[in-house]
Amino acid sequence: MNKYFSQSALLLSLALTATTASAHTGAHEINGFISGFSHPFMGLDHTLVMLGVGLLASRLNKINASLTVAAFLSFMSIGAGLALVGFEMQNVEIGILVSVLMTGLLLGTSRQLHSALIATLVASFALFHGFAHGAEMPQAAQPINYAVGFLLATALLHAIGLGLGALLNKHQLGLKIAGFTTCGLGLYLLISA
Repeated sequence: MNKYFSQSALLLSLALTATTASAHTGAHEINGFISGFSHPFMGLDHTLVMLGVGLLASRLNKINASLTVAAFLSFMSIGAGLALVGFEMQNVEIGILVSVLMTGLLLGTSRQLHSALIATLVASFALFHGFAHGAEMPQAAQPINYAVGFLLATALLHAIGLGLGALLNKHQLGLKIAGFTTCGLGLYLLISA
């Protein structure tokens, strides 16, 4: 029993090491690979969703877990591309914060959702995250390097979520605690926006 609480505490502490959901205020420097790689760790919204996607994927078989993570990375890239070509998307920040809330709800309450539905929801979350970063990239001195850094960091956070999920899947209560904690933090961020 103590083991799964310590695993849940580890997940929570990883999420709480990020700052508030201020990643898209334009206040941070964007200049290449290091900026892109560090960016997902700089905002609580990013950290929670990207870890949460890994946790959600950990509930699936290996093929569907890989497809879910690939869906997030692919649609985040598509979202960035849409922003770069000048596509307009309304309420991007709200969409990002709703993705935190929804990720928490999926973790806390859903055990029987079809893997295709999970991948579709995850892909929709990724569009918002990617769009925000695509809108920032034209300011970057090295936009391709920034994008590569951001994608690698995202994949790393997904992998951490998958690993934590493998530990917490032995104790479903641990995943529920992680989910409802994420949901609560998402609600707080949404109300604070």
